[in-house]
Formats: sequence, structure tokens, C-alpha cells
Amino acid sequence: MDSFEMNKILGAILGTSLVVVALNIASGAIFAPEKPEKPGFNIVVPKAETGTKEAPAEKEPPIAQLLASADPKRGEDSAKVCQACHTFEKGGAAKIGPNLWGVVGRARATMAGFDYSSGMKDMGGKWTVEDLNQFLAKPQAFVSGTKMTFGGITRPAVRADLIAYLNSLSDNPAPLPKAADAGGAPKAQ
Repeated sequence: MDSFEMNKILGAILGTSLVVVALNIASGAIFAPEKPEKPGFNIVVPKAETGTKEAPAEKEPPIAQLLASADPKRGEDSAKVCQACHTFEKGGAAKIGPNLWGVVGRARATMAGFDYSSGMKDMGGKWTVEDLNQFLAKPQAFVSGTKMTFGGITRPAVRADLIAYLNSLSDNPAPLPKAADAGGAPKAQ
């Protein structure tokens, strides 16, 4: 190959490179992004009006109505979350939380060998179905200063199944309401 042919090839490569660079510069000038004065995104958050009331939450059906159709087997499945901190067998040892055998109807803060919070000790009384429902919904709201860090179970039907299961963990389970006693079937959750 002679030098003339080599010059044509190198000239074509150089010319193509110059055209690509020129197009890049021209497109950068045409489509240049506008730089903001202050970096970041401007997000407008509407301020809540003071003095307005929040919409009331949908009222839950009574726990007795939910217990009428509760299933202890579903409650046993729901209780798997509790097994990280509690035991369920008769005479079981305390873990992070107390043993839950016979908890329905048991006096609060009375399991031997477990150090209850002062809020739980001061509460007194026995664990009723209604108290367990409120405690399982929001433990910190029901017992001030409780050691139980669990956030709660928001769905009432799941709480009812769990309470039915906890009720079955006893030598003498308390009778739960029947559908006729509870005033009809519960709403689907």
C-alpha cells in the first residue's frame, strides 16, 4: 500500500472523529441541562391544619363477636411469632417473656421466675379476654412501661384466633361465646 492510500484512510478516520466531536459539542449546547441554584429536589409538603380532627377509625366489632367464629388452629399459626419470646407448654420456663400456658384468667404478673415490668405489676387483676385483646392490639398503650416490645396485632380477627388458642392452653379452658350469644357473625376483616 502506498502512502497516498494510507493518507486517505487516516484522513477519513480523523475527519470522522472531528465530526463526532463537533456533534457532541453541538448537542451539549442544545440539550444542556439547567443547573439548579440549590442542589436537590424541591418537595412541597402541605402543612396539616391545626384544630382539625382526624377521621375516626373504623370501629372494630366486639371481641366476643369475633371469638364466636375464632379458630384456635389459626391462632396456633399466628402464635408462631410469639415463640421467639414465649413458651406455651404446661410448666414451661420463661424466655424473654413469661410462659403463656393458662394465661386467660390468670392473675397478671404472677408467673414465678419472671421479672415483670413495674407497670404490669401495678396493674393487678386477671387477664380477661377483653384485656388480652387490647394488650395484643397495642401492648405499650395498654400497659405503660411494659417490657414487651412487640408492636401489636392490628387485625381483630387474627387477635381473636390467637386468644382462642391461648384459651385452649389450659387444664380448664374458659368457655368462649358462641355465634348466637355474640349477636351474629362478625364482619370479614
